[in-house]
Amino acid sequence: MNVIAAQNTFNVLDFGAVGNGNSDDSMAFTKAWTETCNANAETPTMIIPIGKTFLVAPVNFSGPCKSYIYVQLSGVIKAPDGTGEWTNGTWRWLQFDNITGLNISGSGQIDGNGQKWWDKSCKYNPAKAISFKNCKNVSMSKIYVVQSPQLHVLVFGSQDVHFQSLIIKSPEASPNTDGIHISHSDHVTVQASVIGTGDDCVSIGDHSTNIIVAYTNCGPGHGISIGSLGKDGNVVHVENITVKHINFYKSTNGGRIKTWQRGKGEVRHVEFSYLNFTEVENPIIIDQHYCDIRGQCAKTETGVHISDVLYSNAFGTSATDVAINLNCSENVACTDIRLDNVQLESADKGKQVVSSCNNAFGQAKGIVQPKSCLLP
Repeated sequence: MNVIAAQNTFNVLDFGAVGNGNSDDSMAFTKAWTETCNANAETPTMIIPIGKTFLVAPVNFSGPCKSYIYVQLSGVIKAPDGTGEWTNGTWRWLQFDNITGLNISGSGQIDGNGQKWWDKSCKYNPAKAISFKNCKNVSMSKIYVVQSPQLHVLVFGSQDVHFQSLIIKSPEASPNTDGIHISHSDHVTVQASVIGTGDDCVSIGDHSTNIIVAYTNCGPGHGISIGSLGKDGNVVHVENITVKHINFYKSTNGGRIKTWQRGKGEVRHVEFSYLNFTEVENPIIIDQHYCDIRGQCAKTETGVHISDVLYSNAFGTSATDVAINLNCSENVACTDIRLDNVQLESADKGKQVVSSCNNAFGQAKGIVQPKSCLLP
């Protein structure tokens, strides 16, 4: 290693990490991050080397740092076995907090070791594998993220966050294992990735703006969802969402917007385009009657206003009879919903598919199959 490299590279092995998959390497990772974050050198880089598996308990990689930080992830980072080591109270395993300028790349793997979590209560053990909280100018590419206890990747309160060429995988039966969840964030992109989990491939939560999901394969899982929004009657604001060039394979939903009946606020300027569906249960769906808590699903006088939503160039097969389902609020109608060149057929040869609309207004153009039920 030359002098310049020695000043700006920080290998976790040099800070005491063993990398045998059994020894606790948490302290070594914390020390290596601290040195990298505080380095005055150009392009300071934390190195997690290839050929090693590092057992790491929940850690917080916090900033601010003195310069743009690089993390070269070539090896495997593995979470503890079960919930006992998750003692930070936030149920977040690898959290990057308050950092401006971060690049995580390589050919490495992040293993959430979540098998023992999946039979536990999601409500009381809401674990996240990787979190970016209050960060700016972040990129992560070419990383393999697997077996998360719940959420694989969380983005919260952050701006200019970009994911590319990720592979995110957990079993179809693993509960609440969203691939990427985005909330209270602006300018986030997900591109050229492969996501197959037990929940949404990508979920977009409240106060999210200027989000792009593109050129990505989704399935198995629950599709790409805006929501759920408006739980507990919250006022929501989501706008400028683009989902395009997506292959959905045997997912329960395709392009979905879901809100709670008691929610308020608005979702607007949404585009779902160039979508390919293979045996998807609900290829095109707006559900404003979402509720997963018994006794809290009564109709109210509120509702989130959904407007300016485009579904265009959508093709493929539906695993259910209702291929287009626009189930909007009885109190606040969906407006300016547009269908443009949508051609869906049944995955069961010889069966017909239909459209279903409730208080949905808009227009259709080009070939729309099944026939549009939008009110003019």
